[in-house]
Amino acid sequence: MQNIKIEKLIAFIVEKMTNEISADLSYHNLSHTLGVLEQCNNYINRLNINENEACLLQTAAVLHDIGFLWVYDNHEDRGVTFAKEELPKWGYSDSDLKIISGIIMATKIPQNPTTLLEEIICDADLNYLGTDSFEEIGETLRQEFLTYNKLKIEDNWNAFQIKFLEGHRFRTTYAKEHREPIKQKHLTNLIQTQTK
Repeated sequence: MQNIKIEKLIAFIVEKMTNEISADLSYHNLSHTLGVLEQCNNYINRLNINENEACLLQTAAVLHDIGFLWVYDNHEDRGVTFAKEELPKWGYSDSDLKIISGIIMATKIPQNPTTLLEEIICDADLNYLGTDSFEEIGETLRQEFLTYNKLKIEDNWNAFQIKFLEGHRFRTTYAKEHREPIKQKHLTNLIQTQTK
């Protein structure tokens, strides 16, 4: 039953985002949401997360950026509001909603996860920091920040990224082993570029 429910919910959210999300969101778009869901599924398999917790994590993953449909700033809060309005129709309980809300809010920067499921989504959300797609995906974020006036064209993007990478830390054992070393290489490259 859980699998059927989550599959239908994912299809519903994918359709909603496809139809309603702004084309100006070059980073926080459907592709990003599905990428986070995929990474969460990898962690579910890796860590043998039970079916109920897996469903809650998948639900939060598909909803973690839904707030961007309405607002840019504090989109996590708006996403939680949407989850509390929508998910009871899908059979989620009050205790489910509390866990899902916590998982969504854990993705707010600076990240501050307090449970394993929150740690997983935080690492899934910023997985690209420790991959070879760092520059390519980072450029989509830079473009989005410019569009939404979170960055000025004359701002130093490398300096911004250095500060972000220095302040960020992966939480799960897997990400610490497999993502952190690559993230550190990106940080070293940025610092070297900055000092030239």
